[in-house]
Amino acid sequence: MANERLRAAMVEHGLTHLALAEELGVNVKTVERWVVGDFVPFPRNRHRLAIRLDRDESYLWPDAVPRDRVTALSQSEVVRVYPHRSDMPRDEWLRLFDSATKEIGALVYAGLFFAEDTGLERILVKKAKAGVRIRMLLGDPDDPHIAERGEEEGIGDGLSFKIRNALVLFRRLRETEGIDFRLHRTVLYNSIYVIDDQLLVNTHIYGLPAPRAPIWHLRKVPGGELTQLYRDSFDRVWDVSHPLREED
Repeated sequence: MANERLRAAMVEHGLTHLALAEELGVNVKTVERWVVGDFVPFPRNRHRLAIRLDRDESYLWPDAVPRDRVTALSQSEVVRVYPHRSDMPRDEWLRLFDSATKEIGALVYAGLFFAEDTGLERILVKKAKAGVRIRMLLGDPDDPHIAERGEEEGIGDGLSFKIRNALVLFRRLRETEGIDFRLHRTVLYNSIYVIDDQLLVNTHIYGLPAPRAPIWHLRKVPGGELTQLYRDSFDRVWDVSHPLREED
């Protein structure tokens, strides 16, 4: 059976069989056999292909990568774990966002601490002007899920008020070209911050506000799956979110 995932990734990157063969130093017939599914590349070439095509080995060849290796690679994606979001130094937040060259994203309910930080605001404006794609996802303050989450945190309607406050504080960013804001109505199990191939995942714990919950710093490793799971979650929420209304 042809490897359509490999074929599609090559097309996406504008690579012909010949061009890829020359890059990897293999015969063009070898690449053709990989694509038609005659055989799977050796581990060294699988690794190089995964990096070149920006895909996981386990995605391109699901049956070729042992699950214990995928598990080990996924564990290697964990850079650091802070027991509470408030334990992560502000300088580290600034450094990470300032390192972005392609993409920044934030999936939160309110993100008020984010909206109040003028340093982060300056970085996002600078990055947007440099062509970095920036996506900001906030909870819809009129969503019943927001009221439920507020009750869980013991603040009642406070979460809805936080979101409306954040939207006001984000006004400069909302008016900046290249920064796209949307509202979501999904139940969040984590807040997710995307910085190119790195993620910050702030877990949600019943009865606790986000600053008191752990935050994971992840960095994509070829062949690992942990970072991609959260990236996919971010994208799914983005796909079902809606643009800000004029009254927001």
